[in-house]
Amino acid sequence: MIIGVPREIKPGEQRVALTPAGARAMVEAAHAVLVERGAGTGSGIRDEEYAAVGAELASVDDVWRRAALVLKVKEPLAPEVGRLRSGHVLFTYLHLAPAPELTRGLRDSGAIAIAYETVQRADGSLPLLTPMSEVAGRLSVQEGAYYLGRAHGGRGILLSGIPGVPPGNVVILGAGAAGLNAVKTAVGLGADVSILDVNVDRLRHVDDLFRGQVVTLMSNSFNIEQVVRRADLLIGAVLLAGARAPVLVTKEMVSQMKEGSVIVDIAVDQGGCVATIHPTTLLDPVYLVGGVVHYGVANMPALVPRTSTFALTNATLPYAVELATRGAAAAVRANPVLAKGVNVWGGKVVHPGVAESLGEPATSLAAVLG
Repeated sequence: MIIGVPREIKPGEQRVALTPAGARAMVEAAHAVLVERGAGTGSGIRDEEYAAVGAELASVDDVWRRAALVLKVKEPLAPEVGRLRSGHVLFTYLHLAPAPELTRGLRDSGAIAIAYETVQRADGSLPLLTPMSEVAGRLSVQEGAYYLGRAHGGRGILLSGIPGVPPGNVVILGAGAAGLNAVKTAVGLGADVSILDVNVDRLRHVDDLFRGQVVTLMSNSFNIEQVVRRADLLIGAVLLAGARAPVLVTKEMVSQMKEGSVIVDIAVDQGGCVATIHPTTLLDPVYLVGGVVHYGVANMPALVPRTSTFALTNATLPYAVELATRGAAAAVRANPVLAKGVNVWGGKVVHPGVAESLGEPATSLAAVLG
């Protein structure tokens, strides 16, 4: 099979979907690899490194025209959707639930679109989302601490505090992979940390890990309202796999937050769990609502593209090799974990959460596979 790796065109996106090690693995499995010139530059990977392992350097037109399997990092933008055709297999992050226009574009293209973020094991874990959730969780505290600086519109709070001055207060909504990594970073800085989740077992896990250093609370509207009022940094880390994130923090709650406090909503790529959030970019990351700094970057891991590229491709490569070697239909029949990743197949919306966002019934994967 011919595998294509285009350069990402989303503003500020510097990750790449395949490293030279991954390209070598594909070549060793008897596949051809086309890499757009400059695709790896933002992650510190030179074109010569791809060529040295047997990949062919190509133009963007050649990559999309010749490849049967297209590997990307972020969802296709309008010019890329226009390049998709029936028979293409697209393997990337999609986050379609809050993006009905993109969903329709993928459906109308006739392509097969498989989303990293909905590839799911039987235990509910998300192996291809977890690495970027880990990065985003840690970055959320790092970026939040930066924007708490007075020069950036924040309250002028040092999260760690110093002797004689109390630390800043960090509130984290969601104790999944992103939330847990946000806790690790916030505790490491010495902040006053609270975390909320609807799953008491997750809260027990946090309590066991941090031994009383973190306040754990059940997530409900009453508790959220109470903790949001005193937060210096509020981090949204809520996820419903494949579906739009629930709005847990209302406009009224945001209006009661302290002036200069900061919101970082990691869930913004799934619609966000804060009512006042909207997507921003790494080139223009923040805006103010009622004196509260809002950070809504939808591709946070792109801020550290080299780390993120290697973390992501470590996880995605085995599935990409499986798709290339077996073909999409045989691969999803053989691997139910990968099958969960199918969002759109040949003009049909397959994932229930994505179909619900369109107000349409989902078509079963079994039906499209015949």
